[in-house]
Amino acid sequence: MPADITEVTIKGLMPTANGCAVFLGNDDKTFVIYVDPSVGSAISMTINGVKKERPLTHDLIGHLFLGFEISLERIIINDVNEGTYFARIILHMQNELGRKFLELDARPSDSIVLALQQKRPIFVAAKVFDAVEDMSEILERVLKQQKEEGKEESDE
Repeated sequence: MPADITEVTIKGLMPTANGCAVFLGNDDKTFVIYVDPSVGSAISMTINGVKKERPLTHDLIGHLFLGFEISLERIIINDVNEGTYFARIILHMQNELGRKFLELDARPSDSIVLALQQKRPIFVAAKVFDAVEDMSEILERVLKQQKEEGKEESDE
């Protein structure tokens, strides 16, 4: 693995007025990407193992990968420009047609859902990880608040 990328995981999700805040990070740093409501819901359902009555778009893409013997190797959040993040999906195909790697441009939000569904790693380019603001303290407050709200609801 190249030294100029860092592996991250989903540290938390928080609904916002316009969608969802996805907290990504590792032990050193946490940052946030804002996603639209439908993708926030897809991330949440995937993390929580929610069974869907009908396949969503990300499920369909996963079924296509399976049908064409394509595996998602990893995703890389490779750039950020004025608060807009960019990502690459790295795919590997090996079937009767041959073997090849493919790198696709994609929204980080969609890439994250696919990586979670396929249980594959999420990476961030070092230049992006170095540039983003550390949101670890905000995440701690959000998780504490969610825990307290959950406790209050269970007491009722």
